[in-house]
Amino acid sequence: MSRALRIGLTGGIGSGKSTVAGLLRARGAHIVDTDAIAHRLTAPGGRAIAAIAAAFGPEFIGANGAMDRARMRERVFADPAERQRLEAILHPLIAEDTEAEAAAAPPGAPVVFDVPLLVEAGRRWRERVDRILVVDCTPATQIARVVARNGWTPEAVERVIAQQATREQRRAVADAVILNEGTDLDPLARAVDHVWKSWL
Repeated sequence: MSRALRIGLTGGIGSGKSTVAGLLRARGAHIVDTDAIAHRLTAPGGRAIAAIAAAFGPEFIGANGAMDRARMRERVFADPAERQRLEAILHPLIAEDTEAEAAAAPPGAPVVFDVPLLVEAGRRWRERVDRILVVDCTPATQIARVVARNGWTPEAVERVIAQQATREQRRAVADAVILNEGTDLDPLARAVDHVWKSWL
């Protein structure tokens, strides 16, 4: 029996990627959320906590035992070498948990890997999936959504966007692109249906 289709789903912050993941789940896909895995690894008791404390210092672990995400965000955005140091801790653990979750998919169910930084990871993800689906929107839409959702300042969102792949870089590796500019779910659901049916 042939292996089930493996799809890499990505998009910039505020693109609506998680909404698309939910629509794919409703259509029978098995979703592996790498961001959720990273949160779990850096939560109280998470497998990455001891290594993060050793590498960055105990001040990067909050009173609740989780990684202090705001403090770490400031650190790694200011210094690419520090970001690489954090990634060296997290990426192997994320890869382990990702494959374990993919292996737990129901027989025959397409596996969708929800990966915010798929393009930034280079060939590593391109070689692990059969198709790449990109959720795309303008930077202005990204900023408006994240400000409304997270309460960040526009400048904070712009800094994250600047650290991520550009729209052009994401679109260049995509096997399909879903444009998600509006707030109406119906056109988005139709676009997801079109991709889903054409790929399956």
